[in-house]
Amino acid sequence: MGPPHLAEGFFCAMMETLRPRERMEREGLGSLQDAELLALLLGTGQPGRPAERLADDLLHLAGGSLHNLATWPPDCLTQVPGVGPAKAFLVAAAMELGRRRQHASRPLPQMMKGSQDVFGRFQSRLSDLQHEEFWIMLLKRSNDVLAEVCISKGGLTGTVVDPKIVFGRALAMRAAAMVLVHNHPSGNPRPSASDRELTRSLCRAGLLLDLPILDHVIVAGDGYVSFADEGWLN
Repeated sequence: MGPPHLAEGFFCAMMETLRPRERMEREGLGSLQDAELLALLLGTGQPGRPAERLADDLLHLAGGSLHNLATWPPDCLTQVPGVGPAKAFLVAAAMELGRRRQHASRPLPQMMKGSQDVFGRFQSRLSDLQHEEFWIMLLKRSNDVLAEVCISKGGLTGTVVDPKIVFGRALAMRAAAMVLVHNHPSGNPRPSASDRELTRSLCRAGLLLDLPILDHVIVAGDGYVSFADEGWLN
């Protein structure tokens, strides 16, 4: 048997050449790097481009950021040669599962005491989206959450909101009040002119129907803006 340092060197070299699945079996999932976990998801590559190479290319495309990778739609991932629609949807599904796990692991506040509670319920759901979604949070008289309803989904710069649908859902569920919530994929939470006009219009209708709008929260990444906190509901 050779000297100890030679044996150790041989062992290290062997570990470096192990495929991700073999490393997982030996050391557990926690030992794998991001690219190795992606390679496990991809499963197979193509001639001359093994799954590890595809995974490296995916991470390079995303600037080395799993957060960026999680925000991209599947068709963006197919820019990497060897990553077709099936593999792209598999990666996107894994990212969505991670997002849902994060959302499910947080105890969600049931009583809305302020904008921070609203943001806490919607951040993980809306912050990574590359399109706008408009939601209403329906409240009981105690300000406990009655329901959350997605009213519309749109594109990168906006979505269409029909006041008749907003109040139709709220009245059908006997809500006592509501909070408006939508996201800005741009990362800038400041309201646009159309955001302000829509909020004014819905607030006026809420007063007439005795169904007040308590806030409009715009989620953008890790931040948000609250119309109530800023005094913009009047």
